[in-house]
Amino acid sequence: MKYHFYKKFGIIISTVLIIISCKSDKEFQNSRLSGSVFGTSYSVIYDLESDFSKEFDSIFSVINNSMSTYQVDSNISKWNRNETTEVDSHFVEVYTTAKRIYEQTEGVFDPTIGTIVNAMGFGPEEKMSELDSLKVDSLMQFVGFEKLFLADRFLIKKHKNTFIDFNAIAKGYGVDVIADFLESKNSENYLVEIGGEIRSKGINVEKQAAWKVGIDKPNFDGTQSVMKAITLTESAMATSGTYRKFKVDENGNRYAHIIDAKTGYPTKTNILSVSVLTPNCMTADGFATAFQAMGIEKIEEFLKTHPELQVFIIYESEKGDLMTQSFNGFPES
Repeated sequence: MKYHFYKKFGIIISTVLIIISCKSDKEFQNSRLSGSVFGTSYSVIYDLESDFSKEFDSIFSVINNSMSTYQVDSNISKWNRNETTEVDSHFVEVYTTAKRIYEQTEGVFDPTIGTIVNAMGFGPEEKMSELDSLKVDSLMQFVGFEKLFLADRFLIKKHKNTFIDFNAIAKGYGVDVIADFLESKNSENYLVEIGGEIRSKGINVEKQAAWKVGIDKPNFDGTQSVMKAITLTESAMATSGTYRKFKVDENGNRYAHIIDAKTGYPTKTNILSVSVLTPNCMTADGFATAFQAMGIEKIEEFLKTHPELQVFIIYESEKGDLMTQSFNGFPES
């Protein structure tokens, strides 16, 4: 089973999604806050006059302290070093959602593949100088989310060399925490974005119109252009892409950060971008990661029993043309 594992703290995949901004001639002005977090940027627009920059910084700090594999003293980093560590409620919530997606996708989404991701040079750990089949096989014995379990606030692992990495889902979780905070302050209209992952509520009150967001056209040269714009209403969207993060071997062959969780080796895929709409961003984030690795046929079959997930795929045909496919009523515009 395949697993795309690159959305993480420190080095974040560009998730191929931008906010389309527009000027307003309305008297009311939204509050806007932006900055850097999780190795990427964030932008929050909301309908209250209060400045929540300190509160946002505090929230981001707590999440980093819990789950950033790029922060050496975080709970997850200590756990990965086999230090006895009590995890917090943020960790438990992300773990629970990750386990659900792992089970629903039959192991396609597997945060313990970080062991192989690191060895391939896509993770926070130092890349192995040589990674032959014997080394891959030896590392694969530590992979498998079923090898973990929670006992109260302690995460137990069967093998001390198991490495867990929630960076493929924690960014979406960060969006949800900020959105929930705004709702606790009675905000009725907001747009929260972290590294391209988005959650919205209400409308853009300056424009008196629904929030509009864009999905990027996959450009291997790093440039950015909008391929599709949609209205985002009372929902969250996460996008996973492979075209901005890949390795080139000594023969010039390009391969993406897609790791087969059964074999431990990179796998080829013609999917360039997957966008998922759900009520919360953490779930969208996790499934966007899984779908990136499934392949179109398996995605289509999976979505027949998951109508709550709306999906938009950009892929490359055998001739190299960009193609798209929508599932479960993904918005046309």
